[in-house]
Amino acid sequence: MLRRSLLTTAAAFLSLPARPLLSEAAEPPGDRQILHVLDRLAFGPRREDLAHVRSVGIERYIAEQLDPKILPEPPELAARLAELETLRLDPIELFVRYGPRLPGGGMKPSPDEAKARREAARIIVREAALARVLRALYSPRQLEQVMVDFWFNHFNVFALKGLDHLWIGAYEAAAIRPHALGRFGDLVLATARHPAMLFYLDNWENSAPGSKMPNGREAGLNENYARELMELHTLGVDGGYTQADVIALAEILSGWGLARPRMPPPDRSGFYFDPSRHQWGKKQFLGREIVPGGVAEGVEALDMLAKSPTTAHHLAGKLAQYFVADAPPAALVERLGARFHESDGDISAVLQTLFASREFHDSTAAKYKSPYRYVLSAVRAAGVPVSNPRPLLGTMARLGQPLYFCATPDGYKDSEDAWLSPDATVMRVSFATALASGRLPLQAKPEPEGPVIAAAAATSEPVDAAPLDSLLDPAIGQRTRAALAAAPAELRAALILGSPDFMRR
Repeated sequence: MLRRSLLTTAAAFLSLPARPLLSEAAEPPGDRQILHVLDRLAFGPRREDLAHVRSVGIERYIAEQLDPKILPEPPELAARLAELETLRLDPIELFVRYGPRLPGGGMKPSPDEAKARREAARIIVREAALARVLRALYSPRQLEQVMVDFWFNHFNVFALKGLDHLWIGAYEAAAIRPHALGRFGDLVLATARHPAMLFYLDNWENSAPGSKMPNGREAGLNENYARELMELHTLGVDGGYTQADVIALAEILSGWGLARPRMPPPDRSGFYFDPSRHQWGKKQFLGREIVPGGVAEGVEALDMLAKSPTTAHHLAGKLAQYFVADAPPAALVERLGARFHESDGDISAVLQTLFASREFHDSTAAKYKSPYRYVLSAVRAAGVPVSNPRPLLGTMARLGQPLYFCATPDGYKDSEDAWLSPDATVMRVSFATALASGRLPLQAKPEPEGPVIAAAAATSEPVDAAPLDSLLDPAIGQRTRAALAAAPAELRAALILGSPDFMRR
């Protein structure tokens, strides 16, 4: 009976229009505008957030979010994060403890030993995912969490490529998170030097032709990272660079590799520059001569790319699409690009300009939520406590957005056409029904292995539709309101969380 009601509801919702225009909302524009801000700067509203923004005002809330250090983390969240040991390990420690056992004393590890090491290493991605979800759900520094998601996706690394499962958490913690609201140039350099990116896009193998890798294997130029660095991370696909620039940048970044545990003394960041594998000599890159300088050549080239007006325009477009609309207004992109360039890539300054813009505050430009955003926003709105995030991560994966497992360097798309489909809508409504009915074991102790949804133990109470309705009322359209009026009381929370209105932000 419940399944029949679920499928009927999903079919009905597929025919409903997007979130209504601002003029159709019954509530005062103030609450509607607050919800709009919380849907963009945060992973959706909670009752506490709505009350806080009502109290301090939208401008003060935005200022707080742009300066996250003034917002103390809840002690409960800090305690949970402190339990995650692998997040405290640097890349060298992670490799030594969980990486493949290197042959020593003439003894090669047995297949069983190698398998046991791989199994033990799974804890790294699990703990990274747990930390990401807990912060997204409970940290008052919501914009910081949103920007970590944005920049990780922009500088995507795939956890299932080779050794990258060892470093995925350290990459987010050391390369992405500290710079998410800082200077873009620092962010580019941090990602370029991190073992996760060096390994993912093969720059650890990038060497002068004829040189040798530490294992004695003959090496050569690898252009993969140089190309993606310009095409995806900085200038954009139409950024004006040539194949000669790709080769020059690969030469500039040759010799950038991975520190070995036995190197005296190892760089704890995991980065190592090998001058014997570097392509020495002058290079011409983007019309500028790069004089020989070893690792300094790469720092100079990365700085050039970060400060390029073309990069500023490319990133302005991505930020405007993420926070405003799938097809953002050209005038807004131009203003953001100019602010990016004149502020020397100050991400907070660019966001301040964006959040002050008329285009940002136009609530009619609703965006369809990605699976990651949809799942997190549903839990935040419902107020369901989470100790075990595995059902949430499983839902994201089934909807096509598994955390840390995007295989391609361009990351996940952030547009409606990437995520909206009849099958995905049915799965979202199914998740909304399970969440609202309390059937997800979100309070269970996270187990290292086993199915994503383990058992009915540690389920929660059904979600009360009344406070959920009160929280989201300004954003609920007339057709959804009519469906709620005709539905049994026990299905109303699921109808709200599975409605087309809630699937947009």
